[in-house]
Amino acid sequence: MEETTNNVFSSMMASIGATIAGFYAHLAPWLLLGMVLVLTDLRYGILAAKTRGETIRTSRAMRRTINKMVDYLCWVTVAEVCSRTFGVTIGVPVVSLAVLFIIYGIELSSCVNNYLEYKGTKKRFNFFKLIGKEELLEDKPDGTGEEVEEERELIETEINVNKNDYGKD
Repeated sequence: MEETTNNVFSSMMASIGATIAGFYAHLAPWLLLGMVLVLTDLRYGILAAKTRGETIRTSRAMRRTINKMVDYLCWVTVAEVCSRTFGVTIGVPVVSLAVLFIIYGIELSSCVNNYLEYKGTKKRFNFFKLIGKEELLEDKPDGTGEEVEEERELIETEINVNKNDYGKD
């Protein structure tokens, strides 16, 4: 009886494993890209933190990296499910490509921004400006520049306008 139970359990695990392997087999490049981006972000994030003079807590860095990798596994799974549902209906996996484009664009922006901060550049990279016609690298406000002062004046002006308009009804 015990041998039959072991055989049934082994057969069940083999079939579940084969199904999972079949589901993720063609997604290996996307998972590899996610792993490379997460490890690159970890590397340059640590270097940027050292540049800022922050203390590096290895356990927290590893925990956040593992969480990020699990998140990417989940997002790739969502993209594949969308591809199998909407992609079959539409004929092109537009939804799944959009999900992957957004997720990997965010991670690529994070990697490049950590690298720029590590190198001491006062610019910020925005991956999604590749789509538009805006400038790809923008100045990073450092809290002392004119951009911050102009923004503060705009906020104060808006607050004063709202105070004046309030109660005129």
